[in-house]
Amino acid sequence: MQQKFTFKRDKYKKARGGYSRLLNIYCKKCKNFIVLYQKDGPGNLKRLYFDRIFLPKNLINLQHEKLDSIPNLKCNKCKRALGMPEIYKKENRKSFRLFQDAVSKKVTKLIIKDKNN
Repeated sequence: MQQKFTFKRDKYKKARGGYSRLLNIYCKKCKNFIVLYQKDGPGNLKRLYFDRIFLPKNLINLQHEKLDSIPNLKCNKCKRALGMPEIYKKENRKSFRLFQDAVSKKVTKLIIKDKNN
């Protein structure tokens, strides 16, 4: 079974030049998969906006939760802290602010294989 993801197209994507890519984010220490994320525009990955997270299911739609009820982003395997929830004031968007050198990333395609197969 394959899951298909489509890029989110909104004012934030347009503000960053309309260029997006899908990234697999991994813990830099133990190489464990953390999230599937849509990165808009050029530049370094400094934060993960909640509305751009596609996987895992427990991190989807966090933008609807209260900020103080959202725990820090941690690796499920080694329990290393990777980022903390914040409101990015410039755009008034909820995100995880990533700690420096906490994660690594790899560009992926829009179609990914489900691990259950």
